[in-house]
Amino acid sequence: MKQWTAILTAGSLCLCADFARADTVVVTADRMVDVLAGRTVMRPQITITDGRITAVASQDAPAASGARRIDLPGMTLLPGLIDMHVHLTSDPRFSGYKYLQFTDNFWTVVGVANAKRTLEAGFTTVRNVGSYNFDDVALKQGIEQGYIPGPRIVPATYAIGATGGHCDSTEFPPSITTTTTPIANGPEELRAMVRKLRKYGAEVIKFCGTGGVMSKTDSAGGQQYSLEEMKAIVDEAHMLGLKVAVHAHGTSGIKDAIRAGVDTIEHASLADEEAFALAKQRGTYFDMDIYDDDYILAEGEKNGVFKESLDKERMIGLKQRETFRAAQKAGVKMIFGTDGGVYPNGDNAKQFVTMVTWGMSPMQAIQAATVTAAEALGQSQDVGAIAVGRFGDLIAVDGDPLADVAILRSVSFVMKGGVLVKGTVQSSTP
Repeated sequence: MKQWTAILTAGSLCLCADFARADTVVVTADRMVDVLAGRTVMRPQITITDGRITAVASQDAPAASGARRIDLPGMTLLPGLIDMHVHLTSDPRFSGYKYLQFTDNFWTVVGVANAKRTLEAGFTTVRNVGSYNFDDVALKQGIEQGYIPGPRIVPATYAIGATGGHCDSTEFPPSITTTTTPIANGPEELRAMVRKLRKYGAEVIKFCGTGGVMSKTDSAGGQQYSLEEMKAIVDEAHMLGLKVAVHAHGTSGIKDAIRAGVDTIEHASLADEEAFALAKQRGTYFDMDIYDDDYILAEGEKNGVFKESLDKERMIGLKQRETFRAAQKAGVKMIFGTDGGVYPNGDNAKQFVTMVTWGMSPMQAIQAATVTAAEALGQSQDVGAIAVGRFGDLIAVDGDPLADVAILRSVSFVMKGGVLVKGTVQSSTP
């Protein structure tokens, strides 16, 4: 029997022999979280061929002939995790005016580093809901062409915003003109903007329906697009086959966005019972970044976050967590999104503990980052579960995350499409 070793260190990946090009690999562990059934499976055996899962069985079943084998004793397998709200080309250490010290393309380099950190943290798929210069499309292309490591990316490119709104640049005086932000007003401009972003690589449309926390001059809850304008965005995007995410903290903006047909509500901080009922009726997902409050209030002033933003965070952070608990209890469909970039990308899994603290079971929190997120993406055939036909995206942790969800912060093993990304394992071929 030949022995092969695949070793990942912090700085380099050694794929000894031709492991990265293996046709078939069999992975075993002590346990597996079956997110589709909501249960734990003991002694699983997963077969991956040409990057996709071809069998999910017990270790009592015969293994594929000639397959390379990876055994993970003492560990629990989970599907690769999905973060539905990240900004890979952002670094919270350079907030407020501090970001102006760098050239525009510096942020592409930041994105390269953050993509690697995010993947190694166990997040094999992300939805990047806002970047400048079409950087998220560049990252996606670089990853897919094998130049850099990173997760599967669903890019939004720019986030669309109203003049003077959360997605506009409101921190400068009139003498400074900014030209890169996709500002559009009125139904016809908004339809044209959706078409433009799709032309240049958007696979999801993101718009700012209300004010926000990190913007300097607006109120977080104020509505910034009318129902008619929101419908124009959503109708155009859906006609083009794209899903729509809306940044919305404020109550009225959340409800009008749901009425307009958006697919996911980002933040949803001030949603009320009527909003919950509308979301359940329309099948709208809530994507609530409830970990961020801890980081922003602890590190924001040092990082240069505007005082106005810190004041808004103090007003809205606790309320958002209370809304999360109420929405979960009401039966709203919840997905995992962290707003990575407002806190350090790569720390995504810290939010699991916050979600459990505020009302979810560990299984529900894991499902929000796997099967339910895949449904919201419209990619249930590819990601979100360890199931036949889906990509061979696997992670493993020491111990049982259903007993202690905090262990998801220390992922020991990551595989994307059947290729080892992180871990020190012994693999063998007969």
